[in-house]
Amino acid sequence: MEEKILIVEGTNDRKRVKKVLNESIDIVCTYGTLSDEKLEQLILPFEDQDVYILVDADEAGEKLRKQLKRELPNATHLYTQRGYGQVETTPLDYLSQVLRGYFEVKH
Repeated sequence: MEEKILIVEGTNDRKRVKKVLNESIDIVCTYGTLSDEKLEQLILPFEDQDVYILVDADEAGEKLRKQLKRELPNATHLYTQRGYGQVETTPLDYLSQVLRGYFEVKH
């Protein structure tokens, strides 16, 4: 079975996502934008795995998403609604909808 990796921005995002997941996956936090060196350290171990990216629907999140698209062109990008802004404030039922189809979710 392929390992799945979900990349989020921060620990609150990770905690929020874990509330709806019904499977154990690696959730990696970027803690904001990344230097090239940090990016390489973060993503090199995951290049051969199924990578999913869920970042905030704000300027910083979009900047990070563009950076990750360049480095991980085969990653699957998941989106929260701009109205929710951040992953950590996205309602759990909507977050479940976003993740369903890629991950096992509780609802």
